[in-house]
Amino acid sequence: QVQLVESGGGLVQPGGSLRLSCAASGLTFSSYYMSWYRQAPGQERELVATITSAGVTTNYADSVKGRFIISRDNVKNTVYLQMNSLKPEDTAVYYCKAYSYPKAYWGKGALVTVSS
Repeated sequence: QVQLVESGGGLVQPGGSLRLSCAASGLTFSSYYMSWYRQAPGQERELVATITSAGVTTNYADSVKGRFIISRDNVKNTVYLQMNSLKPEDTAVYYCKAYSYPKAYWGKGALVTVSS
């Protein structure tokens, strides 16, 4: 059974940093693209960042480019999202997704709240 478990969310002040982790099990992690999505209250889920299976290529939403960094450890079966210079508008539930066509798996999410 595939499981993706996010951790590292919490409350942080504007300008602060957090690192999210997503631990995967039950799949060949190194074969999957990994992504982080987020969903703010009342809004649609949006793609934040993606990293290819070997970790060679990354892509970011314009709203987080230069502030967030996605990375992965294919030995630990974990993907990370380092979030710096956080803004109140980054407040959302953050989800990780594993994708290898046609399969896709989601975690249950981690809440990040940016507030003073």
